Amino acid sequence: MSKNHKISRRKFLGQASCAALGSTTFLSTALQMGMINTAAARPHIIGSNNDYKAIICVLLAGGADSHNMLVPHDQNQYDNYADLRSDLALSRETLRSITSLRTDIPNAGRTFGLHPGLSNIENIYNAGDLAFISNIGTLVEPINNVSELWNGSKRLPLGLYSHADQIMQWQTSVPQDRSAVGVGGRIADMLNDMNSIQEISMNISLDGKNRFQAGNQVVEYAIANNFNDIGIESLPMYWSNSGFLTETRDNAVKNVVERTYANIFQDTYADLTAQTYESLDLFKTALEKRPGYASDFSPHYLSQDLKMMADIISVQNLLGAQRQIFFTTFGGWDHHDEVINAQGAMLPLLDSAIGSLYNALGERPEDNLRDKVTVLTISDFGRTITSNGNGSDHAWGGNMMLMGGAVNGHNVYGEYPDITLNNDLNIDERGRFIPSISSDEMYAELALWFGVSPNDLNYILPNIGNFNDYSLNPSPIGLFN
Repeated sequence: MSKNHKISRRKFLGQASCAALGSTTFLSTALQMGMINTAAARPHIIGSNNDYKAIICVLLAGGADSHNMLVPHDQNQYDNYADLRSDLALSRETLRSITSLRTDIPNAGRTFGLHPGLSNIENIYNAGDLAFISNIGTLVEPINNVSELWNGSKRLPLGLYSHADQIMQWQTSVPQDRSAVGVGGRIADMLNDMNSIQEISMNISLDGKNRFQAGNQVVEYAIANNFNDIGIESLPMYWSNSGFLTETRDNAVKNVVERTYANIFQDTYADLTAQTYESLDLFKTALEKRPGYASDFSPHYLSQDLKMMADIISVQNLLGAQRQIFFTTFGGWDHHDEVINAQGAMLPLLDSAIGSLYNALGERPEDNLRDKVTVLTISDFGRTITSNGNGSDHAWGGNMMLMGGAVNGHNVYGEYPDITLNNDLNIDERGRFIPSISSDEMYAELALWFGVSPNDLNYILPNIGNFNDYSLNPSPIGLFN
């Protein structure tokens, strides 16, 4: 490395390895989240009554080792993978072989292997309703090779390899700043008036408050995956009190929210809580009419979260919703140890939940719900290709999934990196890859499918102009049919 580099390897790794402790003030955060002031959404064309669409975001929290979800299967690349992964490598004979069909993408004709626990995902992929995006990550602007990284000519995301920063940036897609507003929140800001019943948020969370769904104008509506628990999730539920304690609590809260406060934060919280009570009856009345599913959902909480989302989607017409954005978290993916055993237990749970949702959405073909719902996975970051002895460590680029009938599936998008340490995208001897495709680019095509105008993408994704002019080329990756 030459002496005139503007950033040293040691300085880069030192900055990347430590989570920054700076934070915005509560007032600033509240303002950005739309708890006090709201941003005016730009006009758009409201769709027809049959124009329903939903996004489901599943956060694999902890930084999933996606090198063992999607593995190079062609012999030469698999040999490189096995050599560098050593004790973390999956046996080639156990992998579920898939092929990327499109001839006009970097992975054209290549074969890949899926983790043996992903049987449902294999079937959905081969049916053409699921795609992988390889070596994707947070970027402020394109970084074409490691030289551009070390010479300081490119802006980098804050706190690379930091859980706190990267899990935030995947949800906000503003890697150069610690933003309080997320991608799903900004999309809902833009399209909120498409839903006729404004008492129920476009953004519905099965995991409480989250950054992805926080908007300037829209806040998420947090529910539990048990039908009996729908309501204000932050308040304690009393399951076996014959209704007395629940009634007492509800009356107390209602009395509180009906008061007028001088303090602006108390006013805001009171308004939001009152709105929640107004929406609660609407929600319960609609869900009492849900048709139910023959498809089997496992008792695991992720599967039950997706079942609740499917229930809500099945009654979206009763909720006056043409657009809905759902969010949940499946945690526990920070595998510095026991990668093989941990993923052997966890990936089948993810596979089962995704498979059950896909089957449920296809039970009533006349509703065409598979084409109207897109599921995406996100995670803090990818992980090192090399082993630390029994696990892998924090890295950058990784592999994510998109599922849905509108997805141009049976393909692996992005540019799956050569699994070698002399790769132009490899940062160091541990095998940390610079992403070849940004989260912005995936989110852009998802937002356009969802109904956002190309002219409004700069609001949804402030850095998107660094990657493509979507007014001229609205589908550079080609993720959707």
